[in-house]
Amino acid sequence: MGRTVRSLRRVWSIARTLARHDALFPLEILGAPRIFAFAIRLSGPRRIPDVKDKRPGERLALALQSLGPAFIKLGQGLAVRSDLVGDQISTDLSALQDRLPPFPGAVARAIIEEELERPIDELFNTFDDEPVAAASIAQVHRAVTADGVDVAVKVLRPEIEAAFGRDLDLLMWLAELAERHRPELRRLKPVEVVETVAQSVEIEMDLRFEAAAADELRENLAGETSFRVPTVDWSRTARRVLTTGWVTGTRINEREVLVEAGHDLVANMAKVLFLQVFRDGFFHADMHPGNLFIDADGAVNAVDFGIMGRLDKKTRQYLAEMLLGFLTGDYRRVAEVHVKAGYVPADQSVDAFAQAARSIAEPILGLALSDISLARLLAQLFRITEKFQMETQPQLLLLQKTMLVAEGVGRRLYPDVNMWDLARPLIEDWMVREMGPETRLRDAMGDVVRGLERLPTLLADMEESFESMRRSGLKLHPDTVNAMTRARGARVRRWPIWAAAAFGVAVIVVLTG
Repeated sequence: MGRTVRSLRRVWSIARTLARHDALFPLEILGAPRIFAFAIRLSGPRRIPDVKDKRPGERLALALQSLGPAFIKLGQGLAVRSDLVGDQISTDLSALQDRLPPFPGAVARAIIEEELERPIDELFNTFDDEPVAAASIAQVHRAVTADGVDVAVKVLRPEIEAAFGRDLDLLMWLAELAERHRPELRRLKPVEVVETVAQSVEIEMDLRFEAAAADELRENLAGETSFRVPTVDWSRTARRVLTTGWVTGTRINEREVLVEAGHDLVANMAKVLFLQVFRDGFFHADMHPGNLFIDADGAVNAVDFGIMGRLDKKTRQYLAEMLLGFLTGDYRRVAEVHVKAGYVPADQSVDAFAQAARSIAEPILGLALSDISLARLLAQLFRITEKFQMETQPQLLLLQKTMLVAEGVGRRLYPDVNMWDLARPLIEDWMVREMGPETRLRDAMGDVVRGLERLPTLLADMEESFESMRRSGLKLHPDTVNAMTRARGARVRRWPIWAAAAFGVAVIVVLTG
């Protein structure tokens, strides 16, 4: 009961903030009674003057900013949920600026000394108290180490964990309420949306995880000169402090400077995004202009690795097939991939889904090449999911956001160049390598070998279960007892199984060279 009372009080405060920004429509999406919104308006919160001429999504973004860090994160999560809030609101929320007033440099120094257990004068020759960036969870300071290396020092906000904990508890209460009273919203998984935000925040609250992500991405792209990741200074990194090499360069949204320099940035972005998503299955999921800098060599330098995405190999294969099916106009292939992947239930009509896919793709793919947006196409695809009982795929939503941001960056730089046309040959070559007969055979034999490796454990577990049931008084038929005895005897004759597995491995080695 206490949680409900606290939540209702907080909801009332939030609703008044939304009303001041003329952005009460999310309450309708969550299924709040109309009388509640009416009561808020009747209470007369004064509307902020400069929101009058803004779009609903822009007003909501401003309201979420004023509500604090957890709500900014929620807005970022909703920015990839066009199926829930619509295309225009999704677009407006994607521009949500994750900025808050900074906390004092003296507080940052105290946090650093507590976390690293050393005086700041021993850690750095110089440390700038004025942060270069202040976001919802942390802020960044410039410093120079004792050996003269320029570094960026990221420090978590004080007491940010408690603030997020309170707000996330409220958001979960609202999501549970929505699922309980609005069954049609269950397909959109509002509880899972909040859980995703919570997991993302939990990772971002431990800067060692971000350091590990940066290290992994840097290793994956070690041989790629067009994309660089700063080195992590592990000796000056802890749970609330992250130190990396300092990145210098031109922000990627400064078009005039970059065009004049003549760097082929769209091709670089297309290649790097392909490598991260398809080759490695591990990608930077927050590549907005504030996190991308272009150095004198034309390389893209990325920062801020708190939000990363992962895709397993099967999902990458499905995604490649799906995208190429759209690009080649093979809509039946698109539909079959959705069914094969389990995104659309098998009892749904493949032909009907192919027709629906055609209905959203043709208007987009019929545009000039420079106007084609595969991210928009995926967003439209999510809009038809309800008809075919397709559940939301969280792992693809993060990718859609990344694609959308990358497209926007590319279009601002070179409006006549389409990055997906540049990436298409890379995707096709990858599919030939990863989905050809030799690779399929190798993967199939790998599954067989792994299954055989698990077989002794499975047999032992079965025997233990039967023995447990026997001790508890369960009587077995004599034929069953004889079969189990034969199975025990067969354990000493398992060498043919392992021989067959070894033969299969040898075949793979011969076929793949």
